[in-house]
Amino acid sequence: MTSGQAVRPPPAVAPAPSPSLLVRRLFPILATVGLIVIGMIGTTIVGPHLVGRDRWSLPDDLWGTLIAADRLVHLNLAGLYTQPTGLVTFPGAAVILAPVATLIDAAGLSLQHPGPHNPQPAVWLVAGPYMIAISCVALFAADALAERLRVPRWKRFFLAGVSAVALWNVSVQWGHPEDAVAVGLLLFGILALSQARTARSAWLLGAAIAVQPLVLLALPILLAGIEPRRIPGFLARAATPAAALLGAAAAANWHATYLAVAHQPNWPTVDHPTPWTPLAPRMAAGAVAGGPFRLLAILAACGCALIVARRLRAARHAAGRNEEWGEETLREVLWWAALALGLRCVFEPVMVAYYLWPALAVALIAATRTWPRLIATSVIAAAVTFGSQSTWRSPWGWWGSMIVGVALTLLFAGVPSRGRPQQPA
Repeated sequence: MTSGQAVRPPPAVAPAPSPSLLVRRLFPILATVGLIVIGMIGTTIVGPHLVGRDRWSLPDDLWGTLIAADRLVHLNLAGLYTQPTGLVTFPGAAVILAPVATLIDAAGLSLQHPGPHNPQPAVWLVAGPYMIAISCVALFAADALAERLRVPRWKRFFLAGVSAVALWNVSVQWGHPEDAVAVGLLLFGILALSQARTARSAWLLGAAIAVQPLVLLALPILLAGIEPRRIPGFLARAATPAAALLGAAAAANWHATYLAVAHQPNWPTVDHPTPWTPLAPRMAAGAVAGGPFRLLAILAACGCALIVARRLRAARHAAGRNEEWGEETLREVLWWAALALGLRCVFEPVMVAYYLWPALAVALIAATRTWPRLIATSVIAAAVTFGSQSTWRSPWGWWGSMIVGVALTLLFAGVPSRGRPQQPA
């Protein structure tokens, strides 16, 4: 360098551009497309061929909810909980199907239930892809949480695939997109809470409750991660969507709304009886009330929340003013949320196969710490998913084996250690 020559600073290196949302969510997009294609082919071509019949293999439970959505579109709120809808969840289940109900109505398609006189309903070609697509919100939420946990991309690819396999049970097999949408919104709410976005988390949880109140089991776990001074506002926001929808339905038809939502009827002669069945209150047409026993599950979830609150309180104290959760804290909250969702199966007087899915779906995300845990959890979750389709009706045999399967899934996902969950530095 010659004397007097100015020293030039090194050229600034531009930061690498952030990947687009399409790239970041490539794996759940691929899983969604695959589930739609395989689901539609399986229900219309492969499934009927395997059993040797012309009738399509369609989810029976979807049609009643579609009728409820059609009534909602026509502002017939009084008919949401009257036959033949069979609706026992909150009105949000009809809200999420309102767009496709509008399309079906505009196309003049019939919502007649599939059967011998309607073996290949054309409406399935419209409703099926839409129902599967909205169910896959759970896959996108799982991938977003895996990204927040800094899970490597190949592991996220595997997670998307095995999560789609488990989602088949609740979506394609049984036709309950409301369960998948509610769990997906719950997972997005947990993600927002981990980023100290408390208000956003509350609204997401409120939307989830309005669609399917089963996510109330995870509410005590979330409250354990919130500062006490913020809990009243959180609860107020979380209660608003469900209160508005349920209030409108109750005002239009109080008797039908109360009977469906408060008693939660289920049929042990149709679905799987459990050891609790003889203790459940009897209803008309051979049904039993599942609502009272679900209160036991909520009480058990509150007990779990006391443990979580004590652990997170210590972690918050160690972290000072940093309100964001560390990766280990988020993973632990996910595990406890999976346990809380699994408690529903423990106390149900009547079980249906898709009741098992929420706990399995959340446990798979918690299991992404290591490949051995993820693979072992995936194997058990797949076994539970396919084994639950058995027609075995032994109250202890079927129910007991499914409870053991969920317990093993949680065990392999990784029981949180006794040490304090970590917070970000």
